Amino acid sequence: MPTERLQKIIARSGMCSRRAAEDLIREGVVTVNGRVAVLGESADAARDHIKVEGRRLPPSEPIRYLLFYKPRGVMTTCDDPEERTTVIDLVRPHVRERVFPVGRLDYHSEGLLLLTNDGELAALVSHPRQGVVREYLVKVKGDLSDRELERLKAGMRLEGHPIRPRSVRREGRTRKAGNTWWRVEVTEGRTHEVRELFFRVGHPVQRLKRTAIGPIRDAEMGPGDLRDLTSGELEALRKAVRPRPKGRPKAKSPDPRGRSRRG
Repeated sequence: MPTERLQKIIARSGMCSRRAAEDLIREGVVTVNGRVAVLGESADAARDHIKVEGRRLPPSEPIRYLLFYKPRGVMTTCDDPEERTTVIDLVRPHVRERVFPVGRLDYHSEGLLLLTNDGELAALVSHPRQGVVREYLVKVKGDLSDRELERLKAGMRLEGHPIRPRSVRREGRTRKAGNTWWRVEVTEGRTHEVRELFFRVGHPVQRLKRTAIGPIRDAEMGPGDLRDLTSGELEALRKAVRPRPKGRPKAKSPDPRGRSRRG
C-alpha cells in the first residue's frame, strides 16, 4: 500500500476527523514504529506500526458507505449501557467492517441514517458548520394556527443555542383525530430539535421519519433496510460538504432519482 499523510490514515480509521488527528500529532501522542510522529509525516497503514495515545491504530480495512433505515425503538449508537438494541446490532450480521453511525436519530424516530468507517467524511457531514440539510416527515397532534406556524418558523433557543428550521410545509391531515403531517428541513441537526420545535408551539410529535440527508434520499427503503451508497450518491455527498469560496451561497440539495437497492 502506498504511503499517505498520517492524519488521513488516522481519520480513515474512524478514530476522529482529520483536523482532530492533526491536533493529536501536534500534541506528540502519535507514534510510528515507536518514534513520535511530526505533522506532515507519511506512513504505510498496512506496514507501519501506528499508535495513538499508546493504542494501536486498527488495521486498515475497506471503506464502506452505507444507508440504513433505522426502525423506531433502536439506539443510534455502537453500544448501549441499558442493553437496548443499537443500529450496530442490526447491521453487524451483514457488514464485516467496523462502521459507525453518522450523527444521531433519536430512539423513538425512524428513517435514513448513514453508517461508515470514514471518520473524515463522517465529521464533515455531522458538523453544523457544513449546513447539511436533514429532511423529516413529521406527524403532530392537531394542526398549527397561522400564528403558531410563524412562531415555529421564526425559531427559538434550545440548550442555549438558536434553532430555526430551514423550511416547514404542511403535507396533509389524518382522516381521524385531525392530526397533521409536516415536511421539515433543518441544518443544525441537534438532538430532539424537530420534536422540541413543535412541542414549544403546543403540538407534540407523534411520529418522526428522516427522509433525506443532504442529497441522499430513498423513498423505497423501509425499517431495517440496508444498502451501499451508489457512486453518484457518494460524490453528491462529498460535494455537499466540500469547502466553498467565501461569499458564495450554498445551493439547495438536489433530489437524485437514480435509486439502487442492495442487500
